[in-house]
Amino acid sequence: MEIKYCLKPAAERRQEQFRPEGNVGFGRLRTDHMFLMDYYDGEWRDPRIVPYGPFELAPGAMALHYGQSIFEGAKAFMHDDGEIYAFRINKNAERLNRSADILCIPNIPEADQQQAIQALLDVDRLWFPMQDGACLYIRPFIFATEDRLSVSPSNRYTFCVVVSPSGAYYGKDLSAIRLLISKKYHRAVPGGTGASKASGNYAASLRAGRAAAEAGASQVLYLDSTNTYLEEAGAMNHFHILKDGTVVIPEFTDTILRSITSQSIIELAPTLGCDVRQETIKLDDFIADIEAGEIVEAGGFGTAAVVSPVGSYIFEDGRVVTVADGQVGDSVKRIYDTYTAIQKGHHEAPAGWLQKVPHLEK
Repeated sequence: MEIKYCLKPAAERRQEQFRPEGNVGFGRLRTDHMFLMDYYDGEWRDPRIVPYGPFELAPGAMALHYGQSIFEGAKAFMHDDGEIYAFRINKNAERLNRSADILCIPNIPEADQQQAIQALLDVDRLWFPMQDGACLYIRPFIFATEDRLSVSPSNRYTFCVVVSPSGAYYGKDLSAIRLLISKKYHRAVPGGTGASKASGNYAASLRAGRAAAEAGASQVLYLDSTNTYLEEAGAMNHFHILKDGTVVIPEFTDTILRSITSQSIIELAPTLGCDVRQETIKLDDFIADIEAGEIVEAGGFGTAAVVSPVGSYIFEDGRVVTVADGQVGDSVKRIYDTYTAIQKGHHEAPAGWLQKVPHLEK
């Protein structure tokens, strides 16, 4: 893929490495540029890097009316050698195409997606925030742009990648959260879009998220449509840890997103020194095992936070179930520390997990 560079004048671009005085937060800032590519006449065309800015979009663009839009989330880190390394973006490219299949969006070759991300990271490498725990958060997305008001797959799309200089999600220390176990709200049903990163899935979660906040919880632990089995925890894969150290993650189905963090934890089991398995988990068994002390830690796996420890669960009738002492456990700390050390280059990474961002001619 030959990328066209239409960059800001040098005087308008960042000239020195970004050294913020305080935590820059997560997902708020943008770098100077974005990557764009358009699909029409049956092909992806005109790959280019341009200044970050608004889109020109027809009011009848089909993404606005029928929600044909998907996205991904990845991270890149600066290592001690001063170079930037993207973390497992090949898995994000693979998953974006899986989402595209579910929403009838044309695939983009995985190599082209990775090239686009690498090129953009190279152009805006000075935007990496020089502070502990920081990253460049990468957001690739595709949306339908055809100006048509009939319900069918669009014939035109835009692929875009933007980058957000972001600080540590938790600040200095992990903290345990509470989840609302909801039997009223459901994230997905079999045969739907639950296994994709469809934008509409997240819009549909906002009402449940508001209910969680009203109940004093951070997010929702969704159940399947029969209210029998555990599924997702907000925008994360749920997990729990048994007293023998085994990490248990719900099986991936067409209602559960294949978290790249979860997949990575499964692959890291030997490094972590524990068993990791996936299984179908009944709600009643889960609660009984917490109360019996068989489950000693729990949480969620996701790109943004990596690990979100869960200290307690609240039901819609106000009943609260606390996991062990309600605090962050040793196993969760070890998983978080090992995973983030790999991302930062402080622990050996499995082959292919880190991609050094090349210095390209522009």
